[in-house]
Amino acid sequence: MDRRHTSDEIVFEPDPVIEAYKQDVDRTLLRENLKLTPEQRLEKFVAFMAFLDGVRGAARRR
Repeated sequence: MDRRHTSDEIVFEPDPVIEAYKQDVDRTLLRENLKLTPEQRLEKFVAFMAFLDGVRGAARRR
């Protein structure tokens, strides 16, 4: 990994592999989730898992 030193910071050169993967990531969703508190994120996760459990139950009943 290339690094260039400036007066107060270290600047890393972009990694081409990471840059290629970043094209497929919706960073707006990441930013919105990072605005939440850890407790709110956990609540969202629990609600999502409950939703998945309901979907799986519906699939089993069919």
